[in-house]
Amino acid sequence: MLQKIIGTDNSKTTILIRLMVGSVFLSEGIQKFLFPAIRGAGRFEKIGLPSPEFLASFVGTFEIICGALILIGLLTRLASIPTLIIMLVAIATTKTVIFANDGFWEMMHGSRTDFAMLLGSLFLIIKGGGLWSVDKIISRSR
Repeated sequence: MLQKIIGTDNSKTTILIRLMVGSVFLSEGIQKFLFPAIRGAGRFEKIGLPSPEFLASFVGTFEIICGALILIGLLTRLASIPTLIIMLVAIATTKTVIFANDGFWEMMHGSRTDFAMLLGSLFLIIKGGGLWSVDKIISRSR
């Protein structure tokens, strides 16, 4: 079972996706705690999410932990599942409103980072951490 979770190919370029996805989630998670009024609970309250204080801390913690795991390539597939879910919720709660109010193109413009993170997370779930990852080191030693 562990081998299925950490198994990965020998791709050298997967690190580029890991760096992109991991750094964005790590940064966004940290910002939820540093700037709660605009990035954390305040933003969650503004878009109408329930229990914004709890939810912002919950999501921020997952973003920090999963972002760090993705950056080093440890349990990459597992760490990418919460990031995928976070992006699906973010798109559903923020971009559908933009679509309804301002149309398709405005929604596409406003969601470019969301879609990049969504597809990056999906890529990492499928491919794993790649050659330069802790997952690869662990799978070699087994």
